Amino acid sequence: MSTTLSALYLRLTNVVEHTKRWHWLWPPIGFAAGIGSFFLVNRQQWLGAMLAIGMLLAWLILITEGLWSRFRRHRGKNALPRKLATFVAQLIQQETLCFTLPFFLATTDWASGQAGFTLLMCGATLLSILDPFYYRLAERHRWLYFGFHALCVFVVVLVTLPLMLELTTGESLLAACGAMSLFALPSVANLRIARGLTGGLAMIGISVMLGVGAWSARAWIPPATLWINESSLSPAFDTAARAPQGEMRLTPAQLSANGLYAFTAIRAPRGLSEKVYHVWRHDGEVVDRIALNINGGRGEGYRAWTHKTAFPSDSDGEWRIDVETLNGQRIGSLRFTVSDDPSLATLADSSLSHPPGIPGWRITNLIPGL
Repeated sequence: MSTTLSALYLRLTNVVEHTKRWHWLWPPIGFAAGIGSFFLVNRQQWLGAMLAIGMLLAWLILITEGLWSRFRRHRGKNALPRKLATFVAQLIQQETLCFTLPFFLATTDWASGQAGFTLLMCGATLLSILDPFYYRLAERHRWLYFGFHALCVFVVVLVTLPLMLELTTGESLLAACGAMSLFALPSVANLRIARGLTGGLAMIGISVMLGVGAWSARAWIPPATLWINESSLSPAFDTAARAPQGEMRLTPAQLSANGLYAFTAIRAPRGLSEKVYHVWRHDGEVVDRIALNINGGRGEGYRAWTHKTAFPSDSDGEWRIDVETLNGQRIGSLRFTVSDDPSLATLADSSLSHPPGIPGWRITNLIPGL
């Protein structure tokens, strides 16, 4: 049996060597598939499911390869080459990172710590397609290599669960943290902390802490499948048409007399129901937190608004309305200035603004039926 498996493994390794001449095609194909999946987000649940299964399969291959090689060495035989396991893992990781990266690029608030996370994902994607560095990592730094795979598992769970199971952003993040802790165990094991019961408990503890750390840093993680398509500030609102109306300069007197409407159209996957918040901040301090329930599936985004009427007497200054998930991940922000000087005060004119980034391309409006 062992001889048969060894022969099969070596035959597959030879296949990998022959197909490597076309290896350069995989990154552009993967990125193109990722971009297409982003714009077809409500129709590509199956691709997310395949990637999630693929990541689990690649993890099992990596684990099995290591255990099998140790078994062979224990019996006085040569260890099996890692080329096949590494090649398969690399292909799945490339596709996973290219699939998830457009979601993070689109939903990142670049004026916050989310920029650091998304830049990390850009770096990971670049590493996955640079063979010399990738294979050096796979061969010389096994603990870091398994950690890299755990990061890929984290992002694919974060993106695919709202699409496949209609879990909220917070539930998906919690599941992603748990999955990363589990898949990080081989990485921690390669650190060779200690042997025996103490070492085993230490490895489990470190893996759990990785998940806890990711959850604690959730404000720096983009919401992945939620983004703002349109936003507006206005003094009036047509609730029947769900459209902002009118215009006014945002002076303290005008705000006291009329209040202010904040309108956001939030894009979410079909079938997803989630509570989000408009968090009103004055000079960085939270002054109001208003809950909104949104439902996914509408191509232009779920239209929701809040109306703030109670403004402080000293309302002059910089204001920001953060759109946040229940667990504190920022979806986007609206900013305005209140001043007694009309030339300095923001004009709330009910015009719809589109955030920068991939959704701003408005490609979804050019493709019928999205």
